[in-house]
Amino acid sequence: MHYFVTGATGFIGKRLVRKLLERKGAVVHFLIRRESEDKVAALREWWGATPARAVPVFGDLTQKKLGVSAEDTKKLKGQVDHFFHLAAVYDLAADEESQVQVNVDGTRNTVEFARAIEAGHFHHVSSIAAAGLYEGVFREDMFDEAENIDHPYFATKHESEKIVRKESKVPWTVYRPAMVVGDSRTGEMDKIDGPYYFFKLIQRMRQLLPPWMPAVGLEGGRVNIVPVDYVVDALDHIGHQKDIGQRCFHLVDPQGYRVGDVLDIFSRAAHAPRMNLFINAALLGFIPRGVKKGLMAIAPVRRVRNAIMKDLGLPEDILAFVNYPTRFDSRDAQAMLKGTGIEVPDLKDYAWRLWDYWERHLDPDLHIDRTLRGTVGGKVVLVTGGSSGIGLAAAHKFAEAGATTIICGRDQDKLDEACREAEAKGYAFVAYPADLADMADCDRFVQQLLADHGGVDFLINNAGRSIRRAIEASYDRFHDFERTMQLNYFGALRVTMGLLPAMVEKRRGHVVNISSIGVLTNAPRFSAYVASKAALDAWTRCAASEYQDQGITFTTINMPLVRTPMIAPTKIYNNVPTLAPEEAADLVAEACVAKPVRIATRLGIAGQLLHALTPRVAQIAMNTSFRMFPDSSAAKGDKSGKPQLSAEAVALQQMMRGIHF
Repeated sequence: MHYFVTGATGFIGKRLVRKLLERKGAVVHFLIRRESEDKVAALREWWGATPARAVPVFGDLTQKKLGVSAEDTKKLKGQVDHFFHLAAVYDLAADEESQVQVNVDGTRNTVEFARAIEAGHFHHVSSIAAAGLYEGVFREDMFDEAENIDHPYFATKHESEKIVRKESKVPWTVYRPAMVVGDSRTGEMDKIDGPYYFFKLIQRMRQLLPPWMPAVGLEGGRVNIVPVDYVVDALDHIGHQKDIGQRCFHLVDPQGYRVGDVLDIFSRAAHAPRMNLFINAALLGFIPRGVKKGLMAIAPVRRVRNAIMKDLGLPEDILAFVNYPTRFDSRDAQAMLKGTGIEVPDLKDYAWRLWDYWERHLDPDLHIDRTLRGTVGGKVVLVTGGSSGIGLAAAHKFAEAGATTIICGRDQDKLDEACREAEAKGYAFVAYPADLADMADCDRFVQQLLADHGGVDFLINNAGRSIRRAIEASYDRFHDFERTMQLNYFGALRVTMGLLPAMVEKRRGHVVNISSIGVLTNAPRFSAYVASKAALDAWTRCAASEYQDQGITFTTINMPLVRTPMIAPTKIYNNVPTLAPEEAADLVAEACVAKPVRIATRLGIAGQLLHALTPRVAQIAMNTSFRMFPDSSAAKGDKSGKPQLSAEAVALQQMMRGIHF
C-alpha cells in the first residue's frame, strides 16, 4: 500500500509515518523542501526504513499543486492509496499571515495535488479549533455551526477544513484532534504549546513556595487534551476502515478536564503547591470590555502585563481562551476504536512524564547561557574595593571567566599583591589607585576609566566602611557617621553616576551594590553603617525605576556577615557563623548572571517581615540582642581586652550555628 504524507517532519506526522511503515509492504512518499534534503537520511534512520520505502518528494506547501515537478506528479499518478495531510501551523501565537499561507492556501494546494495524482482517499487532519468558541457540545457531524472564529488560529482551521469539504474531488475524511501533548509513555514533545504555556508559572511557584502551601488557581472552561501516541494510533486505525468517506472524527478525550483541574494535575506532577482554591475566570467576564481596553491603554499597566506574560512565556491571547466553552462529542470515533485497545489514558497517569520531559528538554531557561563566562566574558567589569575581601574574591571570579577585570583601592601595595595573585593563576587585573571617599579623586578615576576603557559593562560597588558602635558611645563621634556616609553612599554614587551616561549610550549595563543584611534587620550598634547602606539602597530603587527602559539594571545584595578584614576588630564574630569571601563572591556572580532586583538571605527577609508586621516585637528582639552583645574592645578603645559574654549570649551563639546572617 502506498501513502503520501505532508507534514511528515512534524511532531504528529513523523510518528504517523513510522506507524504506517509498520504495515507490511507499505511505501510512504513524503513532501519535503529541497533545502531540507539533508534531513532525509536522519528521517529514514528514525523510521527504520530503506530508501525504497520512505521516498522524499520535493516541493513546497505554499505553491500550486505543492510545487511538485511534473515528472514526480506523473510517477505518483494512480499510485497513492491514502493521502494524509498534516502540514499546518498548530501554534496559537503564530502570526496571521503565516497561518493563512500554510493552513488555508497550503490546504487548497494540497487538495489540488491529491486530485492531480488521483489519490484513493484524502485524510485531512484538522483540529477542534475548527469549531471556534462554540457554546455547548460540538458533534462530529457539525461544521457550519461553528461560532466565534474571529481569531486567526480558529479562522484558518475552519477555512482549511471547509476547503476539503467543498473542493476535494477525492473521497475525504476529516479528523479533529484535541490539544495534542507529548507521548504518554515517554513524555516526548517538540514544542511549547497548550498546557505547556503554564509550566513556567508552575515552576516559579515551586521555586518560591513550599509544596505543602495551598495555592490559588484559575478555574475556567473545559479543555481537551490527548497524547500524541493516541492521535497517531487512532489516525492509523480509523484511516484504514471502510465507510469513512465524507465523515469527521473527533480524536478527543471523552471526559475532558476543567482548566483548574489541569493546572492542579501538573502542579502535583511538578511537586509544586497544589491549587486547592480556585477563582472562576468567568468572573472576569463581568468587567466591561471598554474598561479592559481603557486599562490596557494605560502605559504602565500595559507594560507590566506584557512583562509578566513575556517572563512566563505566555502568548498574548492565551487568557482569552481560559473560559473555553466547547465540549466535544466523539461517539463515532469511539465506535471505530471499540475493541482495539486504543483509548485516551488518564492525564493524571502520565502528566509527570510530560513535566519531566519539558523540564529536561523544553524549558526555555535551558537554552540561556547561565554561566559567568557567558555573561561577563569579553566585558569590562569594575570591582571597587577589589584589593581584599569580597571584592578580591569576586575579581578573581570575573577574571577567570574572561572579563577585563578592573580593581581599585587606596593601598597601592595591596593592589600590587592582588595583581601578583592574578598573574600566578594565569590571568590579570587592571588596577587603579583611587580614594572613593574623596569626590575629586572619584571624578579623576571615572574619567580615566572612560578614557582607557570607554566605560564599564558591570559595576560592583563593593568598597565600604563598617563601624560597630552603639549610639550612646558615639555622642562625641559624629565623624563616624560622616565618614561611613562619605564612602558607602557618596563614593558609590559618584562612581555610578559618572559611569551611567556611557551605559545609557550603549543601552546596556548592570550595577551591583553590596549592601547589608543590617538594612533589613535594622541591626543595633550599626546605625552609621546601616544608614549609609540604606541610603544607597533607596537611591538604587529610584534609579532602577528611571533606567528600566534603557537597558540598565541594578541588583542590591543584602550581604550577610562575611569573614573579611572589615569585621576582624570585632572578636565576638569569631564565634558567629559567617560566609567566606569566596561564598560572598558567588552571590556577586549570581547578581551579574541572573540580574535579580535583590539578593537576600532568608534570615534577612524574615527580619524585614518582622519589622513590617510586628515592629514592636522586632524592637524588643533586637534590643535584647543589643544588650546581650556589648561593643567590641576596639569600639571602646580597649585593644587588650577580650569580650565578656553572658551565659545567654553564649547560648544564643550556639543556637545560631549554621544560620548565615
